[in-house]
Amino acid sequence: MSRGERLGLVAANGRGKTSLLRIIAGEEEPTQGSVTTARSARIARVPQDVPEPLLPLTAQEAVLQALHPELQEMESWRAEIAVDDIGLPEEARQHPLSALSGGWQRMVLLARAGVVEPDLILLDEPTNHLDLSRIAALEAWLAALPRGTGVIAASHDRAFLDSVTSRTLFLRPEGSRSYPLPYTAARAALDEADAAEGRRFDNDMRRAAQLRRQAAKLKNIGINSGSDLLVTKTKQLTERAERMEEAARPAHREAGAGAIRLDHGAAHAKALVTLDEAEVTAPDGRLLYRTPKLWLERGDRVVLLGPNGAGKSRLMAMIEAALAGPVPGVQVAASARPGIARQDLAQIAHATAWEAVKAADMPDARARAALAGAGLPPDLQTAPLSRLSGGQRARLAMLLLRLARPTLYLLDEPTNHLDIEGQEALEGELSAEGAAALIVSHDRAFVEAVATRTWSIEGKRLVERDDPAPVLDALSRG
Repeated sequence: MSRGERLGLVAANGRGKTSLLRIIAGEEEPTQGSVTTARSARIARVPQDVPEPLLPLTAQEAVLQALHPELQEMESWRAEIAVDDIGLPEEARQHPLSALSGGWQRMVLLARAGVVEPDLILLDEPTNHLDLSRIAALEAWLAALPRGTGVIAASHDRAFLDSVTSRTLFLRPEGSRSYPLPYTAARAALDEADAAEGRRFDNDMRRAAQLRRQAAKLKNIGINSGSDLLVTKTKQLTERAERMEEAARPAHREAGAGAIRLDHGAAHAKALVTLDEAEVTAPDGRLLYRTPKLWLERGDRVVLLGPNGAGKSRLMAMIEAALAGPVPGVQVAASARPGIARQDLAQIAHATAWEAVKAADMPDARARAALAGAGLPPDLQTAPLSRLSGGQRARLAMLLLRLARPTLYLLDEPTNHLDIEGQEALEGELSAEGAAALIVSHDRAFVEAVATRTWSIEGKRLVERDDPAPVLDALSRG
């Protein structure tokens, strides 16, 4: 990697992106091979979550701690400027990191990385927990880095990768590929290379089969005629076929990450959800906004957009509550069978993936196969959920949705932690005829792929917009 390069690191869940970043940062040793960095290079890694020792600290204290102890007293101003650069509100600066939102915690981790003036910054899923305005702030922060500062971003956010990277590395168990292009263009080049490789494999296998047929014919002739020369020729052709088959490599297929299949049931009611001047309030009773009369019908995929704190999850909670009893201004059809995915994956209430799937009254063999299909090998199926990565928990959540056979999906940030393969599979399943969904998401590529309707929280009102793009643009500008 050259000085100042911006590299996107792309791989399915569980393929070692985080481990690779830790190895580059010098926090872990590789199991084989080596990593060489410039002798004087300063490397800063931004993890997915705040390390526990930092949680009691304020933002400025956490950033200051990143400096060498000998510099902390004399150059504390650097920490103050770094916190200013991320735009943290004054009132939030007095609170410990544990009291800040996930988005602000992530921005503080960025400030910690930047304050040491690194030569290389390693970002691990940097857009998780960020709304569109904070993603735009992150992109601006990266653009403002000195030209010689390199960045490696391990991310599943396709729009973010397109915006900030100039090279893409696709990690694979064998034959990882790198392209001097941002994600979308690099993905097209990768797909073309995979297709060409697939054609070569098919051709090689056809040629090997042809050699084997020729060898079989010569063998029969040689046996009937007693010709040692033909027997030798038969052996040579067979060996050539074997070498060709051994050398042939099938086209790469992402296997093991698990397929997502949302097996939705049939809804008989035309309007699954009806909103009629519903008042959405904050936990303290403060009015956030009112809804007009709106319907969510079979086949609708409604994306609910708005800034963080506007009340998107509050409306989702009201609809969920209306499934169990009356909620003023919200009606849910009796035939609606919900499939709920919360942002924190709290719907997974069991100790292990095995217990979660068995709760669906599934035979053991089918349960094992379903978990394997979701990318969970046998050793993780009965392991505590804490051993699962965020991506593996997200795939388990999608599997539990499928088993519920919902007619109405309530999905809050469903692509958080899902790898790109999983995101694309989810897009395809949600786009299947008959799926009805209300979705909260800050993933622009996902929103533009699945939305058939857009609800936007604007001031104290919920309004319907024809196109999500202008709303997404406005949210990105903050």
